[in-house]
Amino acid sequence: MAGIGLATLAAALAFQHLGNLAPCALCIDQRKAWGIVVLFSFLSLLAEGKSRIAISLLLLAIAATAALTGAGFAAFHVGVEQHWWAGTAECGSGFQGFGTGNIEDIRKQLLTRPVVRCDEIAWSFLGISMAGWNGLIALVTGTSALYVVLRDVKRIFSK
Repeated sequence: MAGIGLATLAAALAFQHLGNLAPCALCIDQRKAWGIVVLFSFLSLLAEGKSRIAISLLLLAIAATAALTGAGFAAFHVGVEQHWWAGTAECGSGFQGFGTGNIEDIRKQLLTRPVVRCDEIAWSFLGISMAGWNGLIALVTGTSALYVVLRDVKRIFSK
C-alpha cells in the first residue's frame, strides 16, 4: 500500500509540476488521503514486539479506510466534474487564506493566483478523468487491503 500510495502521489506531483496541471481543492483532499495511506501502511511494516501482527493489522486497516475514503473523495470529484452535483465552497475560489491580513496581500493573492475549478476535467485517459483513475486505484487498493486484514484477523481468531 505504501508503494501504491507513493506512486500515486508521485504521479499527481508529476502532472502538477511537469504537466502544469494545478490541483483543485478536491484534488488536494485526495492527496491527503493518499498521504495517510502511505503513513499508516509504512508504520505497519515497522511494528515490533509480541503484538506486532495485531498492531500491523490495525495500522493496515486504518490505511485501507483512508484509501476507501480517498475513493469517496474521488467519486465526489467525478460527480462534480460531470455536473451531477455542485462542488464544495473551495472549488474554483483560488484563494488560500488571508496571509498577513492586509488589503494589499489579499488583493495580490486574488489577482495572481490561478483559479482551478473542480468541475472542469483537466486530463483524461480512455474517457476517465484523473479523479476517476484515482478513485479506481484507491478503491482497488483499499478493498484489497481490507480483504487482507479481515482474512488475517479471521485466521488469528480461528486458531
